[in-house]
Amino acid sequence: MEQYVPNLKQLYDKKIASELRKEFGYKSPMQIPRLEKVTVSVGVGEAIQNKKLLEAAVKDLEQITGQHVVKTKARKSISNFKVREGMEIGAKVTLRGERMWEFLDRFMNVALARVKDFRGVNPNAFDGHGNYSIGITEQIIFPEIDYDKIERVSGLNIAIGTTAKTDQEARSLLKKLGMPFRK
Repeated sequence: MEQYVPNLKQLYDKKIASELRKEFGYKSPMQIPRLEKVTVSVGVGEAIQNKKLLEAAVKDLEQITGQHVVKTKARKSISNFKVREGMEIGAKVTLRGERMWEFLDRFMNVALARVKDFRGVNPNAFDGHGNYSIGITEQIIFPEIDYDKIERVSGLNIAIGTTAKTDQEARSLLKKLGMPFRK
């Protein structure tokens, strides 16, 4: 029986890895940068007053990623925002393996195309260690979300973790995978 391999991973294995090896002159195949994980998170500050908003955000995140979501708690109390330590104020999910490749493929090829006035993602949103972060203002760009059933439009954060040592290596990896960087 043949094992299923996501399209983006096939592209990486067959073409991109060898291109990166030539471009940066790696001696070992283990030096070639690769995707490690994708973390999708959403902060729901209004969940303090209305718990239904957090439940709706969790449901949306589970639909988008196809994986169980973990609710995040406040690390410390902040009196100005009426937040107490341990309150549930957000949700996150970490994708690895095939789900990560499938999510990235859908994100880059379907969801980003549905963003209003889209001109590309910021090419400078790297953290200095080869990881990339994107903030999305509306979760409704994902086709899995039914526009009529959403509680409220909310944003989400997507962090792409790579094994790249520098931002230049990570930028090259993501560009070859099809990330639409702004010119």
